[in-house]
Amino acid sequence: MSRIIWIIIDSVGIGELPDADKFGDVGSNTIGNIVKSQGDIIMPNMIDMGIGNIDEVDFLEKKDMPSAVFGKCAEVSQGKDTTTGHWEMAGIIVDKPFKTFPNGFPKDIIEEFEKQTGRKVVGNKPESGTVILDEYGEHQMKSGDVIVYTSADSVFQIAAHEEIIPLEELYSMCKIARKIMSGDNAVARIIARPYIGDKKGNFERTSNRRDYSVDPFDTTVLDNIKDAGHDVIAVGKIEDIFNGQGITEAVHTKDNMDGVDKTIEYIELNNSGLIYTNLVDFDSKYGHRRDVKGYKYAIEEFDARLPEVFDAMNEDDILIINADHGNDPTYKGTDHTREYIPLLIYGGKIKKGVNLGIRNSFCDIGATIADILGVEKTKHGVSFKEELF
Repeated sequence: MSRIIWIIIDSVGIGELPDADKFGDVGSNTIGNIVKSQGDIIMPNMIDMGIGNIDEVDFLEKKDMPSAVFGKCAEVSQGKDTTTGHWEMAGIIVDKPFKTFPNGFPKDIIEEFEKQTGRKVVGNKPESGTVILDEYGEHQMKSGDVIVYTSADSVFQIAAHEEIIPLEELYSMCKIARKIMSGDNAVARIIARPYIGDKKGNFERTSNRRDYSVDPFDTTVLDNIKDAGHDVIAVGKIEDIFNGQGITEAVHTKDNMDGVDKTIEYIELNNSGLIYTNLVDFDSKYGHRRDVKGYKYAIEEFDARLPEVFDAMNEDDILIINADHGNDPTYKGTDHTREYIPLLIYGGKIKKGVNLGIRNSFCDIGATIADILGVEKTKHGVSFKEELF
């Protein structure tokens, strides 16, 4: 049986979706606008795989015979956040967007959070993670208060200095917030945002971030793989996105390169089913911070590691690379962008140079994985397995 290595290059979109106007994202194109701003992205391995041959991509080199199957997927769900994107690719369509709080959280929510945690709250507004630390970091260190903030995404974020509030207490506060932010106030994720540093300008968020998602409201391809007795190994924040549902083993990572290292380590072990990795730095370190040069470098750094992934794979292994949404670092604001996602499929028994065209839903990826592994099909999605072999 084939084994799937599924790597999510978080937020690496490839051009605006037809409904981008409804999300305020007309003209967004994560890869395309980075190329326009910075010049060619040095990614020979993904170019060889056919990322430049994807329909409507005129900003990357095309290959006469790509080494992989390639295409792109549209998003059906009504959102452009991490949870919505990952859930859709795993077989769930989110018809109703997760709730957002563009003016901060209501007084009764904050008061209940303070009551249950025993900590006062500062901040309580939409803000960039780095800006909010410059504004409240020193106060938080002196007072022991916690910084609560949100964004254009459906998130309740809690920032605390690691030397002032222990990580376990921060994680406990996130679990309290997760219970409070349920029902009519449900947000997609509660995020622990620990940081270090001693003054404004040198505060830095650490890799001890944790995400606490709502439970998936339906069965995913992960559940079906697990129920069939196979491994579902989560690398990075995958475990958090699915709130542990459908996962058999998980490891958190420090950064993109640690995520690649951990993925290769799992590929080299004797496991079956699915290795599912999220590489978040593209999004968290460069997309939201509108760091165009950093984003370009992160893509190049990941691409340079792909030969190691190829070398670790068995003949029957199948590598799937795709994004979960866009986050154009050249675009206005700091939010995700409503984009198509690139899709690359590679392996010893996979055809070369097949164009999947434009898939109607991210769900097609999960449906195909279920089909390849011979497990129960997902409720949504159309398998393209027959086009791969």
